Amino acid sequence: MTAASSSTASAAAAAGCAAPDQAAPLPASVDLEKETVITGVVTAGDGSVVAGAYVRLLDSTGEFAAEVVTSPAGQFRFFAAPGTWTLRALYREGNGDATVAANRGVNQVAVTVGT
Repeated sequence: MTAASSSTASAAAAAGCAAPDQAAPLPASVDLEKETVITGVVTAGDGSVVAGAYVRLLDSTGEFAAEVVTSPAGQFRFFAAPGTWTLRALYREGNGDATVAANRGVNQVAVTVGT
C-alpha cells in the first residue's frame, strides 16, 4: 500500500464509511445502455437537504440489498438491476420511503424524511 492510498484509506475510515462519494459524477466507463443507476436526494419536510442519512435499497420483496450514506448535499446513488425497488431513508429526525420502477439508465428518486 502506498502512502497516498494509505492516507486515502485512513480518510475513508475516519469518515466512517468506505462507500464511494455519492456526489461524484458517474464514471465515464458506466454504460447507461446496459446499467441501471438509481440516484436522488433526501430532503426534510421543509425541503432542506439531509446530509448523513442512511439510504437502504430494498428489493420488491422488501429484502435489504445495499446501503449508503447521503453526501453533504443529500445525494445518494445505487447500481442495481432493472425492477421495482424501495428506497428507505433513515435519519434521526424521521424516516421516509420512496418506490421506483427502475429501467436501464439513470432513474431519479426523491425521498422525504420526517413526514
